[in-house]
Amino acid sequence: MSPGPVCRSDAEKKKIISRLRRIEGQTRGLQKMIEEDRECIDVLRQISSVSGALHGVWVNVLNDHLKGCIREALVDKNDKLVDDLIEHLKKVK
Repeated sequence: MSPGPVCRSDAEKKKIISRLRRIEGQTRGLQKMIEEDRECIDVLRQISSVSGALHGVWVNVLNDHLKGCIREALVDKNDKLVDDLIEHLKKVK
């Protein structure tokens, strides 16, 4: 499968990578909390934090996609990218 269009600048890419690295650290911290038998409420709070951070990255990438790829697809009357996004959004919880 060949990669599709990318709708973000190098600066935006660096920002997303930085956020993902922080999330990776949070996830490792979560693993350590489980290994150390930390209290459930503390683990739940950390899970919520990681989930929120991942959601923030999702929103950022979606924003880039809508303002770049989807905008261009609408101008070009290319329904495939729009249809792909609609199918993805149907599956998002």
